[in-house]
Amino acid sequence: MEGIHFPVRKGVGRKSLQCIVFGLIAVLAGGVKPNLFAAPQRIGEQGQSTQAGGQMDHETGIPTPLAVLIEEAKRKDPAILAAEQTAKAATFVAPQMSALPDPQFTLQQFSVGSPRPFAGYSNSDFAYIGVGASQQLPYPGKLKLRGAVADRDADTAKAHIEVVLQDEIETLKTTYFHLAYLQLTLGTLQRNAALLEQVEQQTEAHYSSGQGNQQDVLKAQLERTKLLREVSMHHQLVGEDQAELKRILRRSQDSPDIIAEPIADTFLRFTAAELLDKVREANPNIHENSAMVQRNRTAVDLAQKEFRPDFGVSYMYENTDGKFRDYYELSFNVNFPRRKPRQAALAQAQVNVERAQTDLDTQLQSALAEVQKQYVMVKTSEEQLLIYRDGLIPQAQATIQAGLAAYQSNREDFETLFSSFMDVLRLNLEYQQTILDHETALAHIERLTGVTLP
Repeated sequence: MEGIHFPVRKGVGRKSLQCIVFGLIAVLAGGVKPNLFAAPQRIGEQGQSTQAGGQMDHETGIPTPLAVLIEEAKRKDPAILAAEQTAKAATFVAPQMSALPDPQFTLQQFSVGSPRPFAGYSNSDFAYIGVGASQQLPYPGKLKLRGAVADRDADTAKAHIEVVLQDEIETLKTTYFHLAYLQLTLGTLQRNAALLEQVEQQTEAHYSSGQGNQQDVLKAQLERTKLLREVSMHHQLVGEDQAELKRILRRSQDSPDIIAEPIADTFLRFTAAELLDKVREANPNIHENSAMVQRNRTAVDLAQKEFRPDFGVSYMYENTDGKFRDYYELSFNVNFPRRKPRQAALAQAQVNVERAQTDLDTQLQSALAEVQKQYVMVKTSEEQLLIYRDGLIPQAQATIQAGLAAYQSNREDFETLFSSFMDVLRLNLEYQQTILDHETALAHIERLTGVTLP
């Protein structure tokens, strides 16, 4: 808004200017409807005015509290649901990995003297029909460790649910706060655009009567066009915020728009040291990385156990003709793992532990640094909010009142007075922006610490 100025020619009639001045006071106080100074629209501008007025439609309705949307997101957010389903699927892996290999059953027919089936069965004690079974037996402890690795994978997937949940909730909060900010500032811009249109008309009227010049008219038109551009950009940003909120809430994009409650400035009660401790205790990314470290350590134990041999046992019953004796066969086998691939697997598992630990340390340091930066931002914005609320805005309003008195006694020109009004508008917008930045930083701290603020 710093680039928006409202030049008005000094030669404008005193009575008309007083109407505009008092209109400005009312607009900046928020008690004037946009059409208070309504005038016939000129050809070619009706579309712009209609667009500016129509963009207030989204502000009608009952605001939805943020807490209600958060609960709805926990139930419906597709990203959260997908993470929950992934974690649920991971819990079914351990029973598979810790089970014995599938047993094998064998039906065997042995012929003597001819390849024909059952040849020699009645005249040779070598011919037989055999039935058997075999089972592979991994070295004791291997199956348990394989199941443990799968359990650690499931723990990591469960921890990832909280990561996704907090990411989506933070996005929901920041988008909601931004929408509330846009709803407030959009109304202010629209009211000032309507007022500036009246200023432009007064300037053109005086130029037409020979009391002004064309430059004042062009400047007034330029500034109103800039303000309409700001209104249009706000409308675009509101649409983007609505789309993002409906995505998180799994609502149809053509569903009614969400109305946000006004943002209230809330001051942080935690110290920096307390927040840093919360990062170590409750940060969801730290929990996920810690689970990955445990998983990889269990994988190292499994890789070491893989050097041990596996076993196999089988049993076969061989039935011969009734005049011959039957055969019974029991076998036991051992496979000896090759050391080279097992050593490579162990080295890989050990490197994965180091990598996971490094990722954990990196994530922790990054989260601690980010919390510290956000804490500084929050405390700085709190100081600025007090300066705006108790200093700048009251001072700017006092300047307006003094300027109005000076203008009425011909000791101040209108452009100076109008500049004072624009200072109030700019300071109020900056105040709202500071509240938005403050609440956004708090939402980010909540994401990093896992606590509810303030």
